[in-house]
Amino acid sequence: MLYDKMVETNENRDVDAFLNLIDDDFIMVSHQTKTQRSKKDFAEMVSAMMSSDNLEVTNQRCVYENDDILVEHSFISFPDGSKEAVLSVWTKRNDKFVKVETGATPIK
Repeated sequence: MLYDKMVETNENRDVDAFLNLIDDDFIMVSHQTKTQRSKKDFAEMVSAMMSSDNLEVTNQRCVYENDDILVEHSFISFPDGSKEAVLSVWTKRNDKFVKVETGATPIK
């Protein structure tokens, strides 16, 4: 399943391997900021975050995965010092992610 591949790329901070899991038509929807990002914009964000020593993902877990969808939850400490509990719903097509929708709750 894609969850294990995604976790491995994150643990290794392998941006290229992670982006190979993303379809060219990919879109990211952030419900917290009410914004959308294309694959290009998402790739820039992921590259910056993964290259930072200040990014920390903890308690990451797969809530549910099948051939069409992956639901995951994690706690993320971002390079800017903010922390959030993040629920992500990844839509899959042909063994790639085509969309992710995230909901986040700030943590103090």
